[in-house]
Amino acid sequence: MNKYRTPLKNVRGLGAAKTGTEHFVLQRLTATALVLLAIWFLVFVLSLVGADYAAAAEAVSKPWNAVLLVGFLVAMFWHAQIGLQVVLEDYIHNSLLALALQVSVKFVAVLGAIVGIFAVARIALGN
Repeated sequence: MNKYRTPLKNVRGLGAAKTGTEHFVLQRLTATALVLLAIWFLVFVLSLVGADYAAAAEAVSKPWNAVLLVGFLVAMFWHAQIGLQVVLEDYIHNSLLALALQVSVKFVAVLGAIVGIFAVARIALGN
């Protein structure tokens, strides 16, 4: 297989994927962020058990909570998009279908993050 690679590619070590390490690192970073943010989120939600809407809205409107909620949303949708991208790359072999699914996953992830951030912003900034 090496006979088909140019000398420059051999020197640079460029394989077929080229971005596998980047996805691996990003997935681990978002997973680490999610572990910490999920612990905070669980404690936050449990502290709101039995609270009415006004109390929950007041808790979300505190700057620290709003920032952590936005961070949780961004990390969650980013991590999900990266994970689904890897799964689709591994199991979908029809290139047109793979492209359509990849675009759909990215669209849904971005849309979900935007909607979630908008909801937190509306609550945090008072409707």
